[in-house]
Amino acid sequence: MAAFLRALSAAAALPAAAAAVSLSSSSSSSSSSLFPSRVYSPSPSSLYSSSSTPKTLAPATRNPSPRPFATVSMVSPSTELKNPDQRDGALQELLTEFMVDMKCEGCVSSVKSNLQKLDGIKNVDVDLSNQVVRVLGSLPVKTMLDALEQTGRSARLIGQGNPNDFLISAAVAEFKGPVIFGVVRLAQVTMELARIEASFSGLSPGKHGWSINEFGDLTRGAASTGKVFNRPNHASEKPLGDLGTLEADERGEANFSGAKEMLKVSELIGRSIVVYETEDKSDPGIAAAVVARSAGVGENYKKICTCDGVTIWESR
Repeated sequence: MAAFLRALSAAAALPAAAAAVSLSSSSSSSSSSLFPSRVYSPSPSSLYSSSSTPKTLAPATRNPSPRPFATVSMVSPSTELKNPDQRDGALQELLTEFMVDMKCEGCVSSVKSNLQKLDGIKNVDVDLSNQVVRVLGSLPVKTMLDALEQTGRSARLIGQGNPNDFLISAAVAEFKGPVIFGVVRLAQVTMELARIEASFSGLSPGKHGWSINEFGDLTRGAASTGKVFNRPNHASEKPLGDLGTLEADERGEANFSGAKEMLKVSELIGRSIVVYETEDKSDPGIAAAVVARSAGVGENYKKICTCDGVTIWESR
């Protein structure tokens, strides 16, 4: 009799259990639609990709697999240094500022006209009140200065570079004789490219090596400037500071306009530029000048020197 009663109870419980299962399923579905952000715990098999052979784990939320950046071009330093001396072709564009002795709108028109007819000039802006001419283009400074002076007006370079991109955008080294005179200007074009312009006089005719050297110590002239400047991680046969050769004409004058890859102007301040008697840079060198920071664009509108009262036109 007791066994019969236990069997009867079990049979009666089956519909209630089925109802409970149905209610639980319905509650779960309703909860899922109300709370879509509910944490899902995948089974081990769902961590694999849909491939029939489970070799690769699918990306997980907490530790995603790195994805390749197809739009990023990875260029090794050795690739950048294939052509360190760029003497041929157009120079890179820079903004260059000149102070020009202008008095009226006629002066402005004359200056603009003379500059705009040159190939390589992209834009000319004139500020008559400050006597400043801003030129965007790829021509050497000397070419632009000559064009300005052809208008019969005095002109001086007062700034050059890309001030919006670089803290130090320009530098200069001046050779002040007594035999060799010259000026070397450096301007940052991009983070890894600098423009170099140079003009020399007093050299013997022929080829002369020149370089950026480690130190700006001129106590013994070029002999105390150290080795040719180079970065420790610079992967090239030539040091980074090797500028190649200059060729002086029969009058002893040499000019250079070009660009140097991997060169940063900010690293050169306080070092020196050295010129050698021949192409051999193992010699001590015959002249040297310290590289100093020069005014960038918008940094030098001074017309009169505060130390001696000499105007910018009289100091040439």
